[in-house]
Amino acid sequence: MDWKGLGYLVSIVSVFFLGAIAWPKDSDPWWQLPALILGMGTSIVGMACRYKAHLDQTRELRKTEAEARGR
Repeated sequence: MDWKGLGYLVSIVSVFFLGAIAWPKDSDPWWQLPALILGMGTSIVGMACRYKAHLDQTRELRKTEAEARGR
């Protein structure tokens, strides 16, 4: 199991739960909804980028280990 990937998935789900709680009411300023959506989106994109970097690093480590065994 890829625990790091599971952790990022849990973090993404938590963004939606926190966003649901923070969703602006009709009486809130107009800019709160775009700010909330932008904040949620950038958080999710950031987690996706970190997970991609994790996958790249794992792939590189496996490649290096395979090359070392081949020598």
